[in-house]
Amino acid sequence: MDVVKLLNKAIKKRGDYEADIMAVVNDTVGTMMTCGFDDRRCEVGIIIGTGTNACYMEELRHIDLVEGDEGRMCVNTEWGAFGDDGSLEDLRTEFDREIDRGSINPGKQLFEKMASGMYMGELVRLILVKMAKEGLLFEGRITPELLTKGKIETKHVSAIEKSKEGLKKCMEILTRLGVEPSDEDCLAVQHVCAIVSFRSANLIASTLGGILCRLKENKGVGRLRTTVGIDGSMYKMHPQYARRLHKTVRRLVPDCDVRFLLSESGSAKGAAMVTAVAYRLTDQARQIQQTLAEFRLSKAQLLEVKKRMKVEIERGLKKESHEEATVKMLPTFVRSTPDGTENGDFLALDLGGTNFRVLLVKIRSGKRRSVEMHNKIYAIPAEVMQGTGEELFDHIVYCISDFLDYMGMKSARLPLGFTFSFPCHQTSLDAGILVTWTKGFKATDCEGENVVELLREAIKRKEEFELDVVAIVNDTVGTMMTCAYEEPTCEVGLIAGTGSNACYMEEARNIELVEGNEGRMCVNMEWGAFGDNGCLDDIRTVYDQAVDENSLNEGKQRYEKMCSGMYLGEIVRQILTDLTKRGFLFRGKISEALKTRGIFETKFLSQIESDRLALLQVRAILQQLGLDSTCDDSIIVKEVCGTVSRRAAQICGAGMAAVVDKIRENRGLEHLNVTVGVDGTLYKLHPHFSRIFHQTVKELAPKCDVNFLLSEDGSGKGAALITAVGCRQREMEAQQH
Repeated sequence: MDVVKLLNKAIKKRGDYEADIMAVVNDTVGTMMTCGFDDRRCEVGIIIGTGTNACYMEELRHIDLVEGDEGRMCVNTEWGAFGDDGSLEDLRTEFDREIDRGSINPGKQLFEKMASGMYMGELVRLILVKMAKEGLLFEGRITPELLTKGKIETKHVSAIEKSKEGLKKCMEILTRLGVEPSDEDCLAVQHVCAIVSFRSANLIASTLGGILCRLKENKGVGRLRTTVGIDGSMYKMHPQYARRLHKTVRRLVPDCDVRFLLSESGSAKGAAMVTAVAYRLTDQARQIQQTLAEFRLSKAQLLEVKKRMKVEIERGLKKESHEEATVKMLPTFVRSTPDGTENGDFLALDLGGTNFRVLLVKIRSGKRRSVEMHNKIYAIPAEVMQGTGEELFDHIVYCISDFLDYMGMKSARLPLGFTFSFPCHQTSLDAGILVTWTKGFKATDCEGENVVELLREAIKRKEEFELDVVAIVNDTVGTMMTCAYEEPTCEVGLIAGTGSNACYMEEARNIELVEGNEGRMCVNMEWGAFGDNGCLDDIRTVYDQAVDENSLNEGKQRYEKMCSGMYLGEIVRQILTDLTKRGFLFRGKISEALKTRGIFETKFLSQIESDRLALLQVRAILQQLGLDSTCDDSIIVKEVCGTVSRRAAQICGAGMAAVVDKIRENRGLEHLNVTVGVDGTLYKLHPHFSRIFHQTVKELAPKCDVNFLLSEDGSGKGAALITAVGCRQREMEAQQH
């Protein structure tokens, strides 16, 4: 039974006081902790009294029963049972065997029966009986008292061994047993007592020596300096015991400097110490949970997020509210997904972050449909990202030129699709006005301009080659198109990576910004800005606010800042900094690393949360980041990461539930089957994001059967497919005219 439960039950039954049981402490551990309060070096506790036991501080990495691999934990050895497996048989005497046979637990606690106070007097009695029977003592007299178990107690042994009045005491004790001892008998009995108690001290010294060697090995030191906290009646009361024990220990482990410290207040002070620490930790755990509770959203809260997303979607689609709508619902002029007849060679550009890609995509239709791709990646230096628009587009054209040389295709006038992963207001497939830069771009003279024209002008300035810019493509739409090429039911695209965004096939009649009510058109939602009007303020935490205030675009993209890879690590850092300030983490020391913005990349979150990682590896990751963490720190960090990424997956799922439900309602269906094409590092690499995201969509949109398909290169292959579909659309329009 759980003794804490039993004690609690008894306290309740009385009903006249309350107690909060914080810790169960073994008396040996209590002794070590009591002595540890007076001597910080104390790392072993021993009891030599009625029973005997020891505990010591073991390295956590050696304790397989407990998760965690750094720091130490006190192990209660329960060494009384040493020898129960037969390992001490060569040392046990006939007297030990006789004691064991007559005990209430035969075969158990064999070491304790050889060394502890409970059995010492009895051992002496059995030896005296045998010697008397053989006529070596008391002239062979054996009395009923001498044959009675328990008549010689350990306190008698202690009294007999006293140097001055020992013999006198011996005479008194033996006389009480009725054996009429002579002076020689008394000397002999004193000798027997010394042999029995000395053996006990030697046995304890040997096992303690084993523990000391272990500590020395664990620490990898040439000489060990340590303190042993000790308690128990044997050690305290017996006149010679302590001296003999110390002497034997020093003989057995000469390379250890051991201080023996007698526990003055037993194990009580130690138990109080353990309780104080446990109380502090419990209180700390409660406060940490309180902090993280704000991130734990209920189903009702998530349904509310879904409902608000639906409201914002409507506002973005309607002409009169579009201006101030936060979710912009931008038309992309992509009117259909691929049908398999796409054919030809296409150039694709992909600008969406710190890297820029140029691709040649060869699409072949017919029975053996295939897509063959060649690409090259170019870096965009920070000074170009934040310089002038002309410099940025000249750099892009320089990269294209290099790629065409590399492919030997400078002469052909290839159709080009430009994946431009920033909010754009499109007026046609090949015209997009940049609404605002995001993701750290700040190039001047671009916002409010048609980026396709900026690209065409830069190509003209270069005067080396010609290209036909057919389409400007958002990466989310590219993702949807790539998946739709493989799976015709794919009508939604999602990016869950550095940024977060979605697109889907909306009915043309609902898109009031574009003429015509026939068919469908893909709408780029730009949902990252959801909440910029304050509609998510009730679930935003102080940490979200801090991340927002420290970002390049304060007050913008609030939803994205709660659920995209670029910001999750920053939320985690804000929480860890706060917990450290409050003294719950990293010993209350805020290191330079923890002050550094952006130190927690999303990949670290993915690594820390991986189920396969032991805490040791979590600690290694934190150490790479310059955070010196203990085992407990690692557990807390892991929980913080998990809580933040869980919320991200859930609110992202709530947004997606709103989208698929909108499609279902558009089509007047009771039940919708749909596929979502997904891309992005967070979705692909994080160990739990996709699972929690799927689960949330399922719970919040029960009338939709949603399949998720991983997109293979939406921004490259997708851009080429949109360009191909655009070329096809152009030809069809030309034929109609």
